[in-house]
Amino acid sequence: MVLLNARPRPVRIDHARTAIVVVDMQNAFVSAGGMFDLAGIDISGAAPAIEANRRLLGVARENGVPVVYLQMSYKPDLSDAGDPSSPNYQKELGMVLMRERPELRGRLLIDDSWDWRIVDALKPRQGDKVIRKSRYSGFCNTELEAYLHGRKIRHLLFTGVATNICVDATARDAYSREFWPILVRMR
Repeated sequence: MVLLNARPRPVRIDHARTAIVVVDMQNAFVSAGGMFDLAGIDISGAAPAIEANRRLLGVARENGVPVVYLQMSYKPDLSDAGDPSSPNYQKELGMVLMRERPELRGRLLIDDSWDWRIVDALKPRQGDKVIRKSRYSGFCNTELEAYLHGRKIRHLLFTGVATNICVDATARDAYSREFWPILVRMR
């Protein structure tokens, strides 16, 4: 057992029952020319976040802590993006940009596109789990919960970018599913 200096109180975790969940560390969100950059969102904090994540994942792997990547993605035909009545279709940034800017159609968060790829510095390694998601929460219509239960994981250390959207949505869903969500503070 390890005592984490968490807020509001320290938390005891068993690293054998813990996983790191890396949320959306994709070109779309952290790279020049990616979706956030094209939308005019400041990505100047991306490089330090990538480096901090690289160090964190190294320590996790050295200690046998499983690494789970969540990867925002849509099929090329957008059949998993929702129809025009869907909040995802209407509100998700990639969907909005592809409708507003025809030159971006088929380029943002589409399976196997550059925008969709996890950044090179954080590429998954053998033994890491990559879970594709098409909604903000990594639990929505994915295998995440079954995978974690199958490994008897209870504590989830969350890292990523846009913590106010996909990290938040996934961590809140984790809590509702009786996991211990812990947001890692990067320095």
